[in-house]
Amino acid sequence: MENVRIGIIGIGGMGSSHANHIVAGKVPHAELTAVCDTNSDRLEWARQSFGDNVKRFDDVDAFFQSKAFDAVLIATPHYDHPALAIQALEHGYHTLIEKPAGVYTKAVREMNEVASQSDKVFAIMYNQRTNPVYQKLKDLIDSGELGELKRSIWIITNWYRPQSYYDAGGWRATWSGEGGGVLLNQDPHQLDLWQWMCGMPKKVRAFMSFGKYHDIEVEDDVTAYVEYANGATGLFVTTTGEAPGTNRLEVSGDRGKVVIEDDKLTFWRLRVSEREFNREYKGGFGSPECWKCEIPTPGDNSQHIGIMKNWVDAILHGKELIAPGIEGIKGLTISNAMHLSAWTDSWVELPLDEDMFYEKLKERIDNSTYKKNVSEVTLDVSGTH
Repeated sequence: MENVRIGIIGIGGMGSSHANHIVAGKVPHAELTAVCDTNSDRLEWARQSFGDNVKRFDDVDAFFQSKAFDAVLIATPHYDHPALAIQALEHGYHTLIEKPAGVYTKAVREMNEVASQSDKVFAIMYNQRTNPVYQKLKDLIDSGELGELKRSIWIITNWYRPQSYYDAGGWRATWSGEGGGVLLNQDPHQLDLWQWMCGMPKKVRAFMSFGKYHDIEVEDDVTAYVEYANGATGLFVTTTGEAPGTNRLEVSGDRGKVVIEDDKLTFWRLRVSEREFNREYKGGFGSPECWKCEIPTPGDNSQHIGIMKNWVDAILHGKELIAPGIEGIKGLTISNAMHLSAWTDSWVELPLDEDMFYEKLKERIDNSTYKKNVSEVTLDVSGTH
């Protein structure tokens, strides 16, 4: 095969952006051949944008049966990701899902089991993994340059959203439609990067407010604390109700500290390990010699296009995936644990009690009295969530 024929399910904000990138030739050896959506207006948009060479479907089963493509990109609301990925894989299609992997890990685990038994390439749109600053921090951690991790703090509050954003869709910011708020919509990338670089925690304690800054029923303000197996700790702070916001990640190890802010990586590097200095220094007051290093982070931050290119290269040439689909469960596990901790006002240990989380989520869906006010709003769909 010289080109990968791609079908997209869901041509709303993100799906249409991906479709435009493929049609514009930004993903080499990729060809858009089909789209599927239940919204007739979006299908008409596809007809006007791409013509009749791109087949249009309003029924998922007919879409999968058509064999009009080799690979499927799923860009639907969150709950649908696992079920549609399972269908795609079982029909023999390579599959790429938008984030998050799903709403609850129980469904995602079933998806991963199907993927593990398939010979198809399964990826997830964790486009922040293409960012050179995060790749470099992962390298500093994995290589031991930063030493044993002690603490990580991520303040990610530059997700400000006005009320009109939430009013633009009936599914948005509801337990039944979206399954969560800032953790499920905006933060999957950061939760994935956090575990990708620092590893999975063992315990989670979270505090969150539901509809604190907006007329919504899900979380829009979160402060969470985690503990790791080696005794390291982590703090994650996020909201959609703060302006101006901050995006600052600080990771400390026994050989120094790294800060990422404004797309710059700064490494305060200790000449000797803090633990070694602590054991050997006899002068009373004192601290290890420290160098402030501006670390270069060369490379292309290719984002969504980079993930699609990588997926296509993996299909055609067996290239290693930047973001394997089965890894989507990791960040979602942290998110689910944060929700469960806040709902139960208690610590949550990992592995997560997936049945308990699912039951608590169902309770919120079944007991919801929230009435959504949906208005006609035009959203910027250039790649934001």
